[in-house]
Amino acid sequence: MSDVKIGFLLWPQTDSWPSLRDAAVRAERAGAASLWTWDHLMSIVGPWQGPILEGWMVLAGWAAATEKATLGLMVGANTFRNPGLTAKLAITLDHQSAGRAILGIGGAWFEREHDAYGIDFGSGFGERLDRLDESVAVMRRLLDGDRFDHDGPIYPMHDALAAPRPVQPHLPIMIGGSGPKKTLRTLARHGDMWNTGGTLEDLRRKDATMRERCAEIGRDPETIEKTFSVDMVLRDTREAALARYAEIAALGGFESDDEDEAPQVGTPEQVADSLRPMVELGFRHFLVDLPSPYDAETIDRIGEVLELLNA
Repeated sequence: MSDVKIGFLLWPQTDSWPSLRDAAVRAERAGAASLWTWDHLMSIVGPWQGPILEGWMVLAGWAAATEKATLGLMVGANTFRNPGLTAKLAITLDHQSAGRAILGIGGAWFEREHDAYGIDFGSGFGERLDRLDESVAVMRRLLDGDRFDHDGPIYPMHDALAAPRPVQPHLPIMIGGSGPKKTLRTLARHGDMWNTGGTLEDLRRKDATMRERCAEIGRDPETIEKTFSVDMVLRDTREAALARYAEIAALGGFESDDEDEAPQVGTPEQVADSLRPMVELGFRHFLVDLPSPYDAETIDRIGEVLELLNA
């Protein structure tokens, strides 16, 4: 069985590129296997007027500043771009990073930014997920080097080709979301990686549904890498970690979970114990949500958690 991996989802809600760049470098040095950021045009936590940097450009900057960690959006807004453009962005990032790109994609949800910039938000969530399914199918063909016509209702293409090919033989597509009727079917058909979140009970239910969707088309669910997102703060005592968590929440403009709802806030031993049931369920790549200012001690001590989980 593969080792547990850690990734960091570094919020781009900042006007300081150096701090976001340096946090990524620090995370990689601490043992992060993956680095992620959002794909939003306006701040989604706290006042919408707050600063936020653009996701694909952040990834390009990280490609130059890091060496080993994979890079992706958590997750890209399908509504923002034509799938041909998205595929080209991912391929270019793969070349910039020497084969470390992941194409993260989801249906999009933040209507405020769509309205502000005149981006079509569609008639509802169901329509956006239909767009996502068609878009991912097209992007997979472009990433794989196909030259094709596509007579789709949303994204018709004629003699489409994305050259050059990615550096990776198979550039992975990450699907974010857990909708049982549409999103998980898209994942089963076209996804290589899956991101979700919630309690252990939530994960068990979502995982069971994902397996059902794979069974419908005869796919081995073990071929999908499962990731989940967590809030995490590491300190020598749980009390110190909770205090720092409250400070981070206040600075980031969000409410911290209460003590019972913050299982990944504490000592490395406590956090590892809380993560083991998820790992046993097959979620072996966890992503730490980290707002600005990016907590240096949590980043630096993530190796302690990994050592315990991989012992």
